Amino acid sequence: MRIPPLYRKPSWQRFLAGAIVGGCLSWLIFLFMFGTIHERQAKTLEKQEQTIQDLQQEKQIWQEAYQKLNRKNSKLLTIENIEVKIKNFERYDIKDSQSIFEAEEEIKKDLSPLIAKNLNSAYQNKDLVIKMLENKTIKINNRRYTFVVRNILFYTTITINLELKLDD
Repeated sequence: MRIPPLYRKPSWQRFLAGAIVGGCLSWLIFLFMFGTIHERQAKTLEKQEQTIQDLQQEKQIWQEAYQKLNRKNSKLLTIENIEVKIKNFERYDIKDSQSIFEAEEEIKKDLSPLIAKNLNSAYQNKDLVIKMLENKTIKINNRRYTFVVRNILFYTTITINLELKLDD
């Protein structure tokens, strides 16, 4: 088998030369376009990376400032209100809600010196508050009752849950 002698026909020579020159030119155009697009993408990515770094640094500065402010404010928290709730009064057949309300108000009045005090100092004296509440006796319907502290929550509002107990 032999290759046909196309080198003798000028039309085929021009066609093959044109195809080779066209292929080289199209390859050069492709390289130029790809390089331009790739360079533009590289610049965009570099800008975005710089923006991300700047925003992360700014975010870190804001977070540090916010944490400092939170620490400062947590030291400055004061007690603004006291809530007292007496439970299990139904067990002793106390149907007079006015008496329970008055007992709650009396306890609030006893704890009123804690209002506008530093939260930390009030929390450190919680044992005194508990002892004071458990040693307090209240007379409701000609019977004497003491309290058992179930829980105390300290924050800007002190929430105290008490249970009645018949005084012996």
